[in-house]
Amino acid sequence: MGTVNIRWVDRTLMVGTDSNGNSIVIGRSPENHDTFIGVKPSDLLLLSVASCTAYDVIEILSKQREPLLDLKVYCSGEQLPDPPYTFTKIHLQYQVKGKVDTKKLERAISLSEQKYCSVISTLQMSVPVSSEYQIISTEK
Repeated sequence: MGTVNIRWVDRTLMVGTDSNGNSIVIGRSPENHDTFIGVKPSDLLLLSVASCTAYDVIEILSKQREPLLDLKVYCSGEQLPDPPYTFTKIHLQYQVKGKVDTKKLERAISLSEQKYCSVISTLQMSVPVSSEYQIISTEK
């Protein structure tokens, strides 16, 4: 089990530290409360979803020796307009570069989303998660 911590800096500015000692700035500027100088807490959730599944997909394709050259995962979320701004939908767009076999990519994404990604698994109980992918040609 990992433990993370948040240290309050000023007003709504914080520093979060993960279980390995890596830190990230979270929150708004102390001088201008309307300006985020760190990551928005709700964006951290989307980043967690995207990074969790990206890690899995990279690992699975690597073990299959697929020629993955680049991977970007765009994660968007819809939220209710009023507090607590609950997420109602999350959508992932995988952008893959390389001559990756389509079936293997689909299987890697499916395994991540249905079996391996703990973040998606936790959220899927209350928030629908959808996805799509695009393979970018490396031929000129």
